[in-house]
Amino acid sequence: MSVVIRLARAGTKKRPVYHVVVADSRFPRDGRFIERLGYFNPLLAKDNELRLKLDLEKVKAWLAKGAQPSDRVARFLDAAGIMKREARNNPEKAVPRKERKAAEAK
Repeated sequence: MSVVIRLARAGTKKRPVYHVVVADSRFPRDGRFIERLGYFNPLLAKDNELRLKLDLEKVKAWLAKGAQPSDRVARFLDAAGIMKREARNNPEKAVPRKERKAAEAK
């Protein structure tokens, strides 16, 4: 059983709130989960302390058990200083699509 720490969407239409949950990777995004670790409200300002709330002790315990964080949760954990997130490198991202297609055709 592969366990992941990920976001599960809650809230109403156009007013998202996400729960940070531990779930089996085979279950749907908003489906069954093992434990709720916190929440994330993207509508609040970035400097607001209520934007993200995590139970860091539970997160550390699940990471020790082998749970893998999703990309977004890994960003949160990196900001909290729990784990280090590797920087991504995609040099083609800055190249416009038409130029990429032209380069592939050659």
